[in-house]
Amino acid sequence: MVATGRDCLLISMLASAAAAGLARTLMNARLSSWGCAHISDDAALIASELINNAINETPGREIRYRMSLEGDEVLMAVWDSSERTPCPREPAHVALDLSPEAWDDNGGWGLSIVTALAVSSGYTTDPSGGKWVWARLKP
Repeated sequence: MVATGRDCLLISMLASAAAAGLARTLMNARLSSWGCAHISDDAALIASELINNAINETPGREIRYRMSLEGDEVLMAVWDSSERTPCPREPAHVALDLSPEAWDDNGGWGLSIVTALAVSSGYTTDPSGGKWVWARLKP
């Protein structure tokens, strides 16, 4: 399902490897139509991080991506059905360990990246279940 309006985009999709790419493609077109193409790199990174977190929480289930123009800010949000609270990892000043044994231990920095790029971010529980994890950008 894709629902659009002049100032809003809402996509319901399967939590799969293709989800972030689909959202970024539609997001870029919408940002251009709003005259906000100059924030597309930051917006693409935020969308990818939020969507990939939702995929990790609810693989193979429905997730939703919403983007809207609200005053002078762009709101991006991802819904998933998990009740688990997002928990950003505290940045550490350690070198990445790229050895094959530790490869998977280097992740988990997505919410810190989102926080660094957005003017505000957080999560809101949905009364129908699950949660929306969101970020606001100022073009």
